Amino acid sequence: MIFDVAVLGGGPAGMAAATEAARGGARVVLLEESPAPGGQVYRAPPASFEMKPDRDRQEGDALRAALAASGADIRTGCRVWGLGGGPLVPEGEPDAPFSLSALSADGAPFTVQARALILCCGTHERIIPFPGWTLPGVIGLAAATILLKAQGMLPGQRVVVAGAGPLLYAVAAKILAGGGSVAAVVDAATSGEWLRALPALTARPDLLAQGAVWRARLLAARVPVLAGAQVTAAEGDKVLSSVRIGDRVFQADALCIGHGLVPATEASRTYRARHAHRPEDGGWVPVLDAAQRTSVPLLYAAGDGAGVRGAAAAPAAGRLAARTALHDLGFKVKHPVQQAAALARARRTGAAMARMMALRPAMVAAIPAETIICRCEGVTRSEIEKAAAAGANTINQLKHFTRCGMGPCQGRMCGEAAGALLAAARGVGVGVAELGFATGRIPLRPVPMASILGDFDYADIPVPAPAPI
Repeated sequence: MIFDVAVLGGGPAGMAAATEAARGGARVVLLEESPAPGGQVYRAPPASFEMKPDRDRQEGDALRAALAASGADIRTGCRVWGLGGGPLVPEGEPDAPFSLSALSADGAPFTVQARALILCCGTHERIIPFPGWTLPGVIGLAAATILLKAQGMLPGQRVVVAGAGPLLYAVAAKILAGGGSVAAVVDAATSGEWLRALPALTARPDLLAQGAVWRARLLAARVPVLAGAQVTAAEGDKVLSSVRIGDRVFQADALCIGHGLVPATEASRTYRARHAHRPEDGGWVPVLDAAQRTSVPLLYAAGDGAGVRGAAAAPAAGRLAARTALHDLGFKVKHPVQQAAALARARRTGAAMARMMALRPAMVAAIPAETIICRCEGVTRSEIEKAAAAGANTINQLKHFTRCGMGPCQGRMCGEAAGALLAAARGVGVGVAELGFATGRIPLRPVPMASILGDFDYADIPVPAPAPI
């Protein structure tokens, strides 16, 4: 069966998009890698866990309930690794629907086809490298939220929480609520930056109130909050034991750190959609029209994967993308642009937070020469600068020179820092946008070869007879 609409990603944007499209009469399939839809903010714990639902859980449950009642085909626990159809059809061949190859939760391969595809792929977090960031005990803020929300586990007993953005305070407050100790909160944003963001935050008094509660918990626990500061080193003998912030050292068995979010554009890059570099949106993002269309016909993007605006704005973007897809497929729906006003209102607060989480060039400039940038391949800053001196002028050339970005994460962790370092090494006036981005390739995610090949063996490869000499 060919679906009318496929939705890749089951976060708040994906759940809303699939629900809206199914309610509009379309045959819809939703593909999500996690065991249950929800994404990072609305991540649900396993059904067997008895955890008191908080506000995020309640909002996520409402979206999940609407999705379940919509009639969409929901496929969770599946890993989408291959993309085909659409613009990837060779020139001269008839157009084909979008094709997504995946592995199910039990490892069985399957493929779905759809006339339209909505990408709701979310983000991955940015960590600007520093000495010791690869030590065991150093984890991302997103990883910490998974432990806290989905597993009810503390990342450590005495934790330093560092980085930029509101997630700092959410993680610190949850660690305290779980019985852990927070040694310090290290916020790259200054008090002045937070004050300048207040007018935008007042558009969402509920979120502002939640932030005030988090700060009050830290104050009550006498947790030092260091504004305009950053981690300069994680220290320890084979495992984290302390965190250095300038001249101060905090004893800790865990460091939860994140310097913002980067849109996950692997799929839109693979389909060769047009992209633009917008630091205020998280970095490279697909170029969209007012109704969430990419430059590729019948390919749409919504949520933070199309520009970081937060979970509050994501459902509105997903609904708009779904209405646009239905409109373009010939379904009778209200004109999708009418939904844009609601999306604009929801985005205002998210934009203020995204600006605070944007890449900070000064942090990149402070990375010591022998610090590892690409942890998959062990590439250091000095090796990136040597490659630039040898003639590497783009991100793809940097990969050729150093293998930076060629490991299992495919540049998700190192790409932004590597791009900024390469731009700086090339000289004054060279911007990250001039370097381009890594070409989108499959597999989108690491998958076992055996799951794809099945019973195929090298003996099955036809070997032609040798040519006569």
